[in-house]
Amino acid sequence: MAKRGKIFSGMRPTGKLHIGHLLGALENWVVLQDEYDCVFGIVDWHAMTTGYTDLSELPENVREMAIDWLAAGIDPEKSIVMRQSFVKEHAELHLILSMVTPTPWLIRNPTLKEQARDMGLIKSEDDTEMATIDYGYLGYPVLQSADILLYKADTVPVGADQVPHIEISREIARRFNHIFGAVFPEPQAKLTQTPRLAGVDGRKMSKSLQNCIYLDDDLDTIVSQTRKMVTDPQKLRKNDPGRPEVCSVFEYHTIFNPHELPTIETECKSGALGCVACKKNLAERIDSYIAPCRERRREYAQNPEKVDQLIQQGSDTAREIAQTTMKDVRKAVHLV
Repeated sequence: MAKRGKIFSGMRPTGKLHIGHLLGALENWVVLQDEYDCVFGIVDWHAMTTGYTDLSELPENVREMAIDWLAAGIDPEKSIVMRQSFVKEHAELHLILSMVTPTPWLIRNPTLKEQARDMGLIKSEDDTEMATIDYGYLGYPVLQSADILLYKADTVPVGADQVPHIEISREIARRFNHIFGAVFPEPQAKLTQTPRLAGVDGRKMSKSLQNCIYLDDDLDTIVSQTRKMVTDPQKLRKNDPGRPEVCSVFEYHTIFNPHELPTIETECKSGALGCVACKKNLAERIDSYIAPCRERRREYAQNPEKVDQLIQQGSDTAREIAQTTMKDVRKAVHLV
């Protein structure tokens, strides 16, 4: 029997998850937990890198994220579900790795630059501007590397835009091993083919933009959100022929309603299908898609103590692995 690989992946707890998270990560995680030894981390220290001015909602956000994971099918019997700050070894390894990480590696990171620009932390992607942001954010990839390497994960599932972060983790592992001896595997990025699901207004799906459909939304809420979706600007009346290729509603249909897609495309182009009816159909399909997850979520939300217990148990298990790794690290750097 082939040896199972090891995976670490995590999310920042910023509140309830939406269908973009479900399609972009969680459904893939559910499959991977049957193929790999998985550690899924609620990375609350990462949430502090940008939102440190108000952390009052962080504890509730941690629980809400865990509920969404469990509802989506992450099984604590198969995978380790843990909270980063409950395993202090993440911080210790982060500190040690920061000693051997050249600052230019972080400043030049294209993914970090793009995120910092989008968040308004910098006005341009010039290296000198990157050098002015908080270290906690600039050092985000070092802490992320510690998250991965602490469990000696050899595989990290990511989208294409996150590959530079994993490459930094590989470089840090390689540099540490070169200086102190072979301790860490060099993690490989496992590219996940996930649909690019825009928000209902056509922009990036984001809680702050209020353009999301959440995993616990009911049908009425989904209908309300789909009504906001942008359709073909040239289709002004019901009987006007439409262009599905420029319609965000049709894009959603390709994901949530593939069986009816040929009919929808034909009727849209001919003018037989109006946008109101098309959106209503889509809302019903999305509702059916997330209904099982929503029901499981309701059950977990009614028992928050059980969720907290599962997080604690998973963190305890993760700590045992982390402590073993840190024995190897301390020995390598002569801190025994």
